[in-house]
Amino acid sequence: MQRATKIVATLGPASTDAETIDRLVVAGIDIVRLNFSHGSLDDHRQRLERLHEASRKHGRTIAVMADLQGPKIRIGKFAGSKIVLKPGQRFILDAECTLGDSERVGLDYPELVDDVVPGDILLLDDGRIVMEVQSVQDAEIHCVVRQGGELSNNKGINKQGGGLSAPALTPKDMEDIQNAAMLQVDYVAVSFPKSGADLRLARKLLGKAGSQALVIAKIERREAIDNLDDILNACDGVMVARGDLAVEVGDAAVPALQKKIIRQARAMNKFAITATQMMESMIHSPVPTRAEVSDVANAVLDGTDAVMLSGETAAGEYPVATVQAMARICYEAEKSMDPAALDRHFLDLVFTRIDQSIAMAALFIAHHLKVKAIAALTQTGSTALWISRLSCNVPIYALTNDIRTRYKVSVYRGVYPLMTRYQGHDRDEQLFEAEEELIRAGAVEVGDLIVITCGEPIGQPGGTNTLKIVRVGEHRPA
Repeated sequence: MQRATKIVATLGPASTDAETIDRLVVAGIDIVRLNFSHGSLDDHRQRLERLHEASRKHGRTIAVMADLQGPKIRIGKFAGSKIVLKPGQRFILDAECTLGDSERVGLDYPELVDDVVPGDILLLDDGRIVMEVQSVQDAEIHCVVRQGGELSNNKGINKQGGGLSAPALTPKDMEDIQNAAMLQVDYVAVSFPKSGADLRLARKLLGKAGSQALVIAKIERREAIDNLDDILNACDGVMVARGDLAVEVGDAAVPALQKKIIRQARAMNKFAITATQMMESMIHSPVPTRAEVSDVANAVLDGTDAVMLSGETAAGEYPVATVQAMARICYEAEKSMDPAALDRHFLDLVFTRIDQSIAMAALFIAHHLKVKAIAALTQTGSTALWISRLSCNVPIYALTNDIRTRYKVSVYRGVYPLMTRYQGHDRDEQLFEAEEELIRAGAVEVGDLIVITCGEPIGQPGGTNTLKIVRVGEHRPA
């Protein structure tokens, strides 16, 4: 049994050198995240060069995600870098203030004054500081501190319950979409989308920049929950970004929302990534807490395609150990999943497309015949995606001659990309090439039973319409 759940690791100061990146590849990362909120374009390019070198060395397919910063609303700077606020204290968020003090601080988003009214609750520094709006006077938001503490430069601001009007794509994001296209990333994550329109705009800008990267919607606004169907229809996958989401909807609501988002994404044939503080303690500790182990395992049991590490690998003291620990947790959680649940899923499924019907038939046959592998010969990766939406504990190999599809499918749960070299139009030759590639990869042996899906006529674009049950090595083309 291979690990089906994929691991996303953020590259940063702690994972910039070639040795650490090489060890992360060996430890089992499947996707790297470039956080465009930090670092220069040259920093990202240098890390990618080292990643590609390590990937070639170890024969691994590692996809790349660019994560846009989005409209993160922040306070300005203080004269002394930080202040301490006490409950009941009056404090002003001043859009015209250049350097803050114990009474006021500036804003990097002056439009905030138009988004709040008396009685609104503002949460600063991921909810560590809580303020209630008392009045709005010109460029000033007068507040009273409800929960105090230390407040330092450039901390973020959220409005409890959502409702901020900031657009999802800022001018910086639009520039970074150009940079992402230049770096030839495989996925672009859009921060703080409110509706499908934000994702459609991102896709349009990517297309203009010459990129076919998949678009990921980061679910971190209250409005995104209300518009989830629209967002899912407009994107290729979602990220459950639990940090800002918890601040907007309340931390107690997040576990149920996580399950809902993953379930709905899978039902609509989209992939899902679970993120934020999954192994947070391992920034400074060589072992995770029991709560973190349970958190990662529960995300796996929820059906997430991937789990993501942020500061743990970008700035932590134990980036490689963290990936190794996460891989172990995912593997053990997957072993406990009930394959009999697959039959129950089929009771309510209705298929209207031939290619989707073939994908589900392959899954059903693989489960009941106990085959060694499913081989999906695919140009776009769609068949592999459909098969991966339900789990039968049988590995799915996406065999493609399209380099973009090879990386595109890397995030799909239980799907492993393999490149094929066959370019002809003979079905038997193509199936034989698929068998040979599976054997070369160590996925199967002669005598193993496998299920193969493909499209006919061979070599022509179109949906998958053929399924074949094959005993490896039994037949060779004439």
